[in-house]
Amino acid sequence: MKNLGIKISIYLNYFVFAILLNSVGIVIEKSIDVYHVSESQASLLEAFKDLPIAIISFLIASFLPRFGYKRAMLTALAIVFFGCLQMIFGNSFFYTKILFLTIGVSFALIKLSVYSLIGILTSSKKEHASMMSSIEGFFMVGIALAYFLFPAFYSETNENAWLDVYYVLCGLVVMSFVFLLFSKLEYKVEAIGSNLKEDLMGSVKLIVVPLVLVFIVSAFLFVMIEQGIMTWLPTFNKKIFNFSSVLSVQMASILALTLALGRFIAGFLTKYMNWVHLVILCVLISGGILIYVLPQLKVDVETLTEINSITDVPMLGFILPLIGLFIAPIYPLLNSTVLSSLPKSLHSPMSGLIIIFSALGGTLGSRIVGELFESIGGANAFYFLLIPMVLLIVFVILIDRISKKQVQIT
Repeated sequence: MKNLGIKISIYLNYFVFAILLNSVGIVIEKSIDVYHVSESQASLLEAFKDLPIAIISFLIASFLPRFGYKRAMLTALAIVFFGCLQMIFGNSFFYTKILFLTIGVSFALIKLSVYSLIGILTSSKKEHASMMSSIEGFFMVGIALAYFLFPAFYSETNENAWLDVYYVLCGLVVMSFVFLLFSKLEYKVEAIGSNLKEDLMGSVKLIVVPLVLVFIVSAFLFVMIEQGIMTWLPTFNKKIFNFSSVLSVQMASILALTLALGRFIAGFLTKYMNWVHLVILCVLISGGILIYVLPQLKVDVETLTEINSITDVPMLGFILPLIGLFIAPIYPLLNSTVLSSLPKSLHSPMSGLIIIFSALGGTLGSRIVGELFESIGGANAFYFLLIPMVLLIVFVILIDRISKKQVQIT
């Protein structure tokens, strides 16, 4: 099969970066416990991760096709290897910032390359949506693994033992690097113009395209919802349900698993169901779960006994993570709809815009939830997420209407 090696490599790279990128919620919780920083200080790690993603994506998206997608992914893996290595020996809140800085820079290169390659490796809108959903589903499997991998290194007698997980992560990065290095990639470079200046001008023109403008807002809103939940769920579990540190992280893995399952199912459902109907239904059910669960939560954690076993977890502790099953299809379907509506030469710069505004949405969402956690408590903080959910429905309907028209870039 043509390009089979690079397809496997894409999935493998995305899997590794899923563990690294979304370990931020776990590291936030460890930073609060081990480095004794506040919730609002710890939430800065989201910015150290997401802002470099946005900046690097803006700077390189237009000329990445000329640089080469394979070369970009190899560079990303090399950068993040050294980021993990310095975390092992640094062991302070400062070095966690450096770690997520390297993860952010590297992930920008990886995601730009992967999203652009999906367009090259597929030949129809349905095939594009299916591959996008399956890759994002595999990404969530990596996130779920992180929730088990990190606690495996926790120790009650040594608070620094958790850092040993970065030896394993360094090994995974090296394995991904070697596999990619020997994978063959055959494709024709499709840039916007004949030189870098024309590439940049073509990228700028994208921003004023109505479909792109509406999509940017939608991506921003969705990631605000997703990262607000994913980043703070381990801390939420600990402070609201009084789960132990290990159990709070492991229970958060249910969210990642439901996200993975939801994206794999979405890849199947989109072949038979209108994508916009699926997205609106998912948003409504997600909002319903929040409205059902949050009013029932006890916020006086001091009256609760610490829960150490999954058998003692109350039913509400299982229901809340199920929201992942329903928010899962939204992001890959939004991305696939806008990318498959554009010429392939614009996939890299469009991917740059996706990444930039997704990163900004994640940073803002996590920051707002972190501040609300500190001021009004976790149970009340999650009510905020209902606002972007309502707005997302409106913008999804607009995307559907605009995407049915011929997209023109002048």
